[in-house]
Amino acid sequence: MARATGKGEAVYERLKGDIESLRLRPGAKLSEVQLGEELGASRTPVREAIRRLAQEGLVDFAPGEMARVAAISLGGVRALFEFRMLLEPRAVTAVATAGASDERVLGPFHELLERLEEFDASFRALDTAGQVRSYQEFYDLAEGFDQAVIAACRNPYLARTIRDLRSQTVRLRNISHSGPRRMLTSLEEHRAMLKAITQGDARAAKAACLHHLAQTLQALIDSLTGEDPTFGADVQL
Repeated sequence: MARATGKGEAVYERLKGDIESLRLRPGAKLSEVQLGEELGASRTPVREAIRRLAQEGLVDFAPGEMARVAAISLGGVRALFEFRMLLEPRAVTAVATAGASDERVLGPFHELLERLEEFDASFRALDTAGQVRSYQEFYDLAEGFDQAVIAACRNPYLARTIRDLRSQTVRLRNISHSGPRRMLTSLEEHRAMLKAITQGDARAAKAACLHHLAQTLQALIDSLTGEDPTFGADVQL
């Protein structure tokens, strides 16, 4: 039983990673047989992984039909960001407020700010090809920021809701950061959020978070409506 559970978790993590990274495109069919052969697993852990991903909104699954990677729609993206704009600014406000009276809260954010400054210096020194290769390092920093906010948020309901949206937001991050220019802009936005939090400035943290979400939403709309042809064909308009 332990081996089956371990295999099921491995299949789930692999499929989730492939969907979030866009290696599995929106609308792609998910054949249990084919995936099982590719991943060296029986149909049962593959089926369980698909059902878990469907619960997270990453897979469209209906009994009797082949599952597909969930499509991305402009309406869905706007709805998601409308919800995020209610949740995440409140969370960073709470974290900055807590940090103003308890320095222990701010430790991870000071560390992230230092890592961000180091990344910024190295990123700007690279040519375009090198910058593209370093995207994952920035994604890791951005994910570290999001997870630090979740961990430091003292409202468990707010933290859990933000965490539950992570699968959707990670997949969209790979679309919104589709060029070095947006990468640098997002870097500046994360710097602003980190500085506000580490300074205990709740108002500035909230404003920086709202600005970041608004800019990310616009970058997504630009990509999904055809300015970036890589994604336009996969999107339900």
